[in-house]
Amino acid sequence: MRGTRGYLAPEWLSGVAITMKADVYSFGMMVFEFISGARNSEQSRNGKNGFFPVRVANFLVSGHDDVLGLLDPRLNGEANVEEVMKLCKVACWCVQDDEESRPTMSQVEQILEGVLDVNMPPMPRSLQLFVDNGNDIVFFTESSSSQTSQAQSNLSSGGSQTKSI
Repeated sequence: MRGTRGYLAPEWLSGVAITMKADVYSFGMMVFEFISGARNSEQSRNGKNGFFPVRVANFLVSGHDDVLGLLDPRLNGEANVEEVMKLCKVACWCVQDDEESRPTMSQVEQILEGVLDVNMPPMPRSLQLFVDNGNDIVFFTESSSSQTSQAQSNLSSGGSQTKSI
């Protein structure tokens, strides 16, 4: 399996057949980065922590009206609100858990060109887990021989040597 952690579609991990819609998922994750100007899991320049796709999905579901607040701060809010909203919706559609719910890249292209309209996406189930959990989700742990033995002793005593977002 090849790919970058955080950009792989859920079907890569579930063992089902891989289709071109797996690339749509990865594209959606990249669109989130285009919007924020940072990696999805990094702290943004304006001090907001968290997994950026969750922030966007929450924004869309809650009906906030300041979409420019999600935008890369280096742009100083200078963007077309409708275009940023369109990008947020497209990205959320692209990262739907069920690949049948994701658009094709042809449809994404038509939406971005203004040929097709885009509806409000549902909250992807995998992103909903972040919202429901309320705690940091652990994606990976540091792996080195000294840290591994320390992490094992910490885990047995209730501590943790994990990186989370």
